[in-house]
Amino acid sequence: MIDYFAGDTRTNRERMLAGDLYIADDPENGRLARRAVELTDLYERLETTGTGNGREVMAQLLGSVGEDAYIKPPLFVDYGENISIGARTFANYNLTALDVAAITIGADCQIGPNVQLLTPTHPLAPQPRRDKLEAAKPITIGDNVWLGGGVIVCPGVTIGDNTVIGAGSVVTKDIPADVVAVGNPARVIRTLGESDDDR
Repeated sequence: MIDYFAGDTRTNRERMLAGDLYIADDPENGRLARRAVELTDLYERLETTGTGNGREVMAQLLGSVGEDAYIKPPLFVDYGENISIGARTFANYNLTALDVAAITIGADCQIGPNVQLLTPTHPLAPQPRRDKLEAAKPITIGDNVWLGGGVIVCPGVTIGDNTVIGAGSVVTKDIPADVVAVGNPARVIRTLGESDDDR
């Protein structure tokens, strides 16, 4: 196998956190991934049964969670600790937030069911991909954004404040503030104005 990291003394976790290519075999990453599975499972059980303090578990899982933010279980994450959710944001069932890199979600967002926020990337070249190299790019979602059901947000994407992404769209590039974008790949179809009250 090619020595991709010759002269690089960092651990694979350190490479991951720097946004560089790494191999997902770091013991600390493994421990944190197991912890995330345990906490998301506990969160779902507490929310389903109405026993215990689900919000306290969510606060342990995520990097930060704003006041009155709520995520309907089930929730799926890689680590949880690289996710920040703003105040009053609501996420519906089956949010998948793969937080190999940072995922930042603003305040007052509405996230439909089955939304995927995907930071991981893999090499296009066949051999490095076969050798299990990967990396990640952060995702940033502004305040008051609405992601319709089934939206997929790809690595490195930023979505501006107040923007609406139509259901089923695949967002491959940055989307500015105050627009509606739809499709695969998502493209802007209109600008939002103060008089918009469409339902």
